Amino acid sequence: MKNIALIAGGESSEWQIALEGASLVEQNLDRTKYNVYKIILHDGRWNYMDEDGVVSELDRNDFTIEIKGEKIRPDYALILIHGTPGEDGRLQGYLDMMKIPYSSCGFVTSVITFDKSACKRALAGTGIDLAREILVGRNTKIDPAAVAGELGLPLFVKPNASGSSFGVTKVKSADQILPAVEKAFAESDHVLIEEYIQGREISCGVLIAGGREYLFPITELVCETEFFDYDAKYKGLSKEITPAPLDAEIVRKVNAMTLSAYKTLNCRGVVRIDFIVKGDRPYLIEVNTIPGMSAHSIIPQQAQAMGMTVGQLYDLIIEDTSKQAE
Repeated sequence: MKNIALIAGGESSEWQIALEGASLVEQNLDRTKYNVYKIILHDGRWNYMDEDGVVSELDRNDFTIEIKGEKIRPDYALILIHGTPGEDGRLQGYLDMMKIPYSSCGFVTSVITFDKSACKRALAGTGIDLAREILVGRNTKIDPAAVAGELGLPLFVKPNASGSSFGVTKVKSADQILPAVEKAFAESDHVLIEEYIQGREISCGVLIAGGREYLFPITELVCETEFFDYDAKYKGLSKEITPAPLDAEIVRKVNAMTLSAYKTLNCRGVVRIDFIVKGDRPYLIEVNTIPGMSAHSIIPQQAQAMGMTVGQLYDLIIEDTSKQAE
């Protein structure tokens, strides 16, 4: 039996959403294979609650939990944290030092993919189409008219390092740019101002495990809102169609770009990559290395459409990433 620390929560605006996904995964893990210890990481604490409701804190010096007087050291970490510290490489760095294998991309890949601009730079020159952008810091002087002239209107302003569309604004006039930038700074120290690409929003899950490539059925996101924002994602204001009604050639292009990005970035575990398809041309928008796993999330829907349960998905991930760490 493998002792698994299911690490959930986090320190970002997304921590409650991550808890929902952790609950779904916890319910679907095979208890004949795994002893599961859910660790809620939040507000600087790493708490475990036993079956009697007794809360104890994980000892980060040796990665152990004390349960009824017995010290248990999990031998694997299943990371279900969106944002910091689970998606930005911090947790991965700690686990590497503790020699604990884990379910997500490694430290370097996590650092690069969490930084939207750095991720795009890493993919530049690979043949993958990307939206044009301007990256600004807190001390950058911004000329709204010049920005609008360079990227056109409408455009998107988004935190450079955040998820679940927190702090994202679709800007329709130059006078909205500065307020949108300030809103995005509440979530990240750098802000991405990006050209708007009008097209169909789609998402493709991918996993390489045991030497096999798993390309999940593509999902199309049809939103009642301006874009696939928080309300569309979590309040039912979108229709998610899996598999997406796409021409075979577009599916081929998206699948090829998805695999290329996964391999170029040296990803591992399950990853979701988002695109906008304009005409017959897909543009890669974002790489999600710890995608949502709640009941309304895209990856569980895609896995189901492929004939795979969440439990089977994590069996593949755990087996593959445990071997990689050996």
